[in-house]
Amino acid sequence: MTIDIRKVTVLGTGVLGSQIAFQTAFSGFDVTAYDINDDALKAASERFDKLAAIYRDEVSGAGDGKAEQTASGITLTSDLAQAVRDADLVIEAVPEVLSIKQDTYHKLGELAPERTIFATNSSTLLPSAMVEFTGRPDRFLALHFANQVWKFNTAEVMGTPETDPKVYQAVVDFASNIGMVPIELHKEKAGYVLNSLLVPLLNAAMDLSANGYADPEAVDKTWRIATGAPMGPFQILDIIGLTTPYNILVNSDENGKQLAKWLQDNYIGKGKLGIASGEGFYKYGN
Repeated sequence: MTIDIRKVTVLGTGVLGSQIAFQTAFSGFDVTAYDINDDALKAASERFDKLAAIYRDEVSGAGDGKAEQTASGITLTSDLAQAVRDADLVIEAVPEVLSIKQDTYHKLGELAPERTIFATNSSTLLPSAMVEFTGRPDRFLALHFANQVWKFNTAEVMGTPETDPKVYQAVVDFASNIGMVPIELHKEKAGYVLNSLLVPLLNAAMDLSANGYADPEAVDKTWRIATGAPMGPFQILDIIGLTTPYNILVNSDENGKQLAKWLQDNYIGKGKLGIASGEGFYKYGN
């Protein structure tokens, strides 16, 4: 069985979904980006234009109009049936809430062709928690990207016990073909490799500041100086965007819910969402 991936649909055009769509299109694939309504698609179009400017400045081969052509060449739609009707691969990047993802896969399973591979970009949820909703357990797995995909270009590939090894390998190959470095996991692990290391660090940092031990700037300074890391945990949180950790924390244990409330009250509720909004734990812009 030869699996040819040429047409890719990305579900969800938030910070990371838009990056996945752009990088895939930039690498020569036919890309459709789906989101729930016209307002979300307008925001997606603006993100693609901003990504074009970033790629032009930072990515080799993005000059001479290629970055702008990439942005304009992505098909945008709020019609899920239209988005997936001819897709070889669907990459799901909807909010990090299990019930939303399960409902999405239930709909997808009815709309997409039988050949279509489904890949979740979930950062913390196990694919086995969604597999029964897909209607195609052998063609479902996780493909997880790091934020700023053009620079931090890992793609973690993680199947379930039911994933067809040929499907797994096809997704590993696809990741390579869009300029990522595939990281192959041998079995399911919540958080994969990256977030198994990163999430405890970010949560510990938020716990220190939320409980008044140290300001975000002091936490970041400590981490950078003492470890030689280029960024501190709050700088990383601003890159990720605060809504993603909020969604994870609000659906976790009691301590997580308290951290989520701290984020909401002090940052998200005040429009401080991270770099994308111009301010998070730090201010950005001109």
